[in-house]
Amino acid sequence: MGDTNPESTTSTTETTPPTEPYNRNLRPGDEGYDIEWDPNAPCMYGSSDAKPNVLITGCSDGGIGSALARAFWDRGCHVYATARDLGKMQAVSSIDNVCMLALDVTKPESIKAAAAVVERQAGDRGLDILVNNAARNRFMPVLDEDLDAVRDTFEVNYVGPLAVTQAFAPLLIKAKGTSVYITSIAGYVTTPYMGSNCLGVYSGLKRALEMLAETLRLELRPFGVDVMEIVTGAVRSNGQTYFGDWALPDGSLYKDIEPVVKHRAQGGDGLPRRDTAEYAAAVVDKILSKRTGAGSGTGSWLTWSGA
Repeated sequence: MGDTNPESTTSTTETTPPTEPYNRNLRPGDEGYDIEWDPNAPCMYGSSDAKPNVLITGCSDGGIGSALARAFWDRGCHVYATARDLGKMQAVSSIDNVCMLALDVTKPESIKAAAAVVERQAGDRGLDILVNNAARNRFMPVLDEDLDAVRDTFEVNYVGPLAVTQAFAPLLIKAKGTSVYITSIAGYVTTPYMGSNCLGVYSGLKRALEMLAETLRLELRPFGVDVMEIVTGAVRSNGQTYFGDWALPDGSLYKDIEPVVKHRAQGGDGLPRRDTAEYAAAVVDKILSKRTGAGSGTGSWLTWSGA
């Protein structure tokens, strides 16, 4: 993407210094962060630059978000890659001039701070593409679910994308951009003993996210903003690496078949999985061209909801 000129984003209005000494240890996405007072600002994109501005949530290493960040960058976009922990974006950090921001989709102050950074840099250009990718996987029979874990999953997989969309909507409207939602084929498939991964919590929330996107399609249409849902099938990622110590709770009705369920939780379902980079390239090409079609993993499809 080449070097950018920090002066291109400098306001003609004199900057008012903070009323208290600024904490220069703050990182982008932290509460109270101000890019104008950061001597090591991660990037300074020009608001008049013709390259599309793209923000992606959930860009931790080994996941779909990280691959999407690389694919958008390869196609000449300005990329804002976000994750809860900047230290878990090593793959993204190796890409020249990608703007990494700390963004926890469950924390309003984190979302607000990230949106402020993008607004400061994008100016009147706005945000061309918002990709709501951050999500938490769940794998547990419905009868064995821990309700606190269910609530946490709801916050990440449904409330999170809603909160991020609300925060970045003004920038999307400025750009007449596209809001993208990564959903899952799990919302359409029923598998016994895996309620949270299929018919229950996880899949139910992914299906609910699609309904949210469909509503936003209607509500954002008057402002020229498009909506795209990416129904993702089997893709190789770190999504199933969190279940190494997975176990059913004591007293579960399914204890007799626990090894079978655990094997499936760890990806032993026999399905071929598409390479993550190939998946990301196909998805990004379709987002940028606003075309629909298959290509987002085994047994999956894209839904384009244009204005």
